[in-house]
Amino acid sequence: MMKTSNPALRVKRSTVAYGAEGAMTINGAINKTAFMLLLLLFSASWTWKTYFNEGLAAVTPWMVIGLVGGLITALVTIFVNKWSPITAPIYALFEGLFLGGITAVFEQKYSGLAFQAVALTFGTLFMLLSAYKAGIVRATDKFKAGIVAATGGIFIVYLASFVLRLFGVQMPFIYGSGVIGIGFSVVVVVIAALNLVLDFDFIDTAARERAPKYFEWYGGFAIMVTLVWLYIEILNLLAKLRDR
Repeated sequence: MMKTSNPALRVKRSTVAYGAEGAMTINGAINKTAFMLLLLLFSASWTWKTYFNEGLAAVTPWMVIGLVGGLITALVTIFVNKWSPITAPIYALFEGLFLGGITAVFEQKYSGLAFQAVALTFGTLFMLLSAYKAGIVRATDKFKAGIVAATGGIFIVYLASFVLRLFGVQMPFIYGSGVIGIGFSVVVVVIAALNLVLDFDFIDTAARERAPKYFEWYGGFAIMVTLVWLYIEILNLLAKLRDR
């Protein structure tokens, strides 16, 4: 199995039919990723426009539809990766609805936050991509193991927080705007960003091993999953800094 903390990239080698015909390319994966980003921005812009024209109440149903639809299409894409040429673009559209809605929620309370979060997310993407291509950042086995372990730890903390909240117990260091809360968010943002390096490495490795053509969509989908997570965490961090 290709080691990565991104569940979208946990594909057993035995399930992938490598071959010379119809093999994926890195440029193809980049193009597919760019196309899915455009789809996401399109649906997010539509939700954003709805927020300005009709208010936050009109956006909430679309945000829920995007959240549920994105989760379902993500699971389908992960477990049936051959369908990614169809499910990955649909995932991008659903996530756009959700991100447009969640951004509206933050923007209503913190004016100007949306632009900052978008700029930081894309800035991080291009910075890490440039560093990876230049060889400054390398996805060594130790690096992969560290990011996988850190991401797993974050997932456990979030899961524990969710379960405790069901019983009325809060974990203020996650959601608070104090030093610990901000420090926690900084760590999560860094780990989320470094997951992009694992995504780049996965696509690079799959292209060298001549993975099937549909892996261009699957690799792009994986980057989208990480970017969505990174953007949400950046929103949370910026909101905490505003509360200070």
